[in-house]
Amino acid sequence: MPRIHRLVSALVVVALLAAGSLTVRAIVYGFVDAQNTFGNVGAFVVRAPSGRIFPICTGTLIAEDVFLTASHCTVFFEQDLVPLGYTAFVSFDNPIPFGSLTTGSTELIPVLQVVSNPRFNQSQSDSGDIAVLLVSAADTAGIEPATLPTANLLEQLSAKNGLSEAAFTVAGYGLQNRVVGGGQPFFTDVNPVPRMYAFETFNALNKGYLRLSQNPATGNGGACFGDSGGPNFLNTATGRILVAITITGDAVCRATNVVYRVDTAAAREFLAPYVDLP
Repeated sequence: MPRIHRLVSALVVVALLAAGSLTVRAIVYGFVDAQNTFGNVGAFVVRAPSGRIFPICTGTLIAEDVFLTASHCTVFFEQDLVPLGYTAFVSFDNPIPFGSLTTGSTELIPVLQVVSNPRFNQSQSDSGDIAVLLVSAADTAGIEPATLPTANLLEQLSAKNGLSEAAFTVAGYGLQNRVVGGGQPFFTDVNPVPRMYAFETFNALNKGYLRLSQNPATGNGGACFGDSGGPNFLNTATGRILVAITITGDAVCRATNVVYRVDTAAAREFLAPYVDLP
């Protein structure tokens, strides 16, 4: 399957940002987080020189001053948007008005440092597609960071056949449902864009990735473009554990969510300087 990042094509985004017409959308076949259940899930937001803002990816607070997201999001920001004068923020607002609806009332947390993974690559086995945005702990007061997994948790569960019946939840600020019939299929969109979530079931596990079913025909939902970097939680009796982040999947956002594991040695090595790992 071709690698389809859950971030809108870089060239398309640059063109739309320059024109002030970027469309950002939400989780497919899911639910609006009206009760703020996923309050530690936020958007990676960029602000144009014009003052307009655009959520480009999703992420999660994993320490008071650390926001976890994907390297393909941060590399795109650094290489393509910084030269155009864009600046980086995180927002936990729900919903977030953007583009022509940009308002000064949106709480934007300045990003103090963008940290892309130096090992980020296009490998199909382990892309290293993980990054963090560093923020001030004073700006995230009252937000409880997500729980990270212990080392090799998913392998340990798989060995005990504990993943086949496991329940997963994905959250983010990306594309909404794909509409078919009556012409060219399209994804619906909303502005302001809400934080949404959906339920997924286990598909497969390998060295670097967890694959989750998001087929609505089997009662699942999932991630789409704009949900890159967002969390995929394993639901347990004691709470949610952030086991992986959204990276890629199928083009119509209807079959498989391919997510980058954060319980592997490589992911933990990258995160270790920034967060206390369990």
